[in-house]
Order: sequence, then C-alpha cells, then structure tokens
Amino acid sequence: MVLVNIFSEKKGEIENFLSRFYNTDINLNNSLFWEKTYDNPVEIAEIIGIYIDNSDNFSITMWISLDKHIYVHVNELNANELIKYIYERFPY
Repeated sequence: MVLVNIFSEKKGEIENFLSRFYNTDINLNNSLFWEKTYDNPVEIAEIIGIYIDNSDNFSITMWISLDKHIYVHVNELNANELIKYIYERFPY
C-alpha cells in the first residue's frame, strides 16, 4: 500500500487538478490537502506524470510514501527516477 498526498496553499487548487485528472467534478472537504491510498503501487506513476506535466498550471505540491512513515517530495528533478524506481521495485 502506498500513499499520495497533495498540498496547496490556494483554496480550490487541488480540486481543479483532481477534476482534470479524473475528468469529473471533485469536491473536497479540506481543499488544501488530499490523500489517497493505492493498493497497487504502480498506479501512482500516472498521477505523478500528470502532476509533473501540469506543475506550471497548478499551485500544488505532491508527496508520495512507498514505505510507512517515509515521504518523498515529487518534483521535476526526481519524477522520472521515482517512476522508474516504482516500476523496478513493484514489477507487477
């Protein structure tokens, strides 16, 4: 099980990002924070890629956790390596 956390200081920004990602309207109770748990770690590669491709369009930050209590900040410098690592570590 892995986690994706998205933070923003701008209200509604996470909802806008997720609405575009999921292609549906998203309404969050706490619009400055979003967390999702994935059973299949490979599934987070897509949201990482979309996040990086759109990082100039949204004022959000993303953190992932592949191991309990260890979080990695996703950014343009490490996104490709993180995606490669995920596919190597979880090759199913």
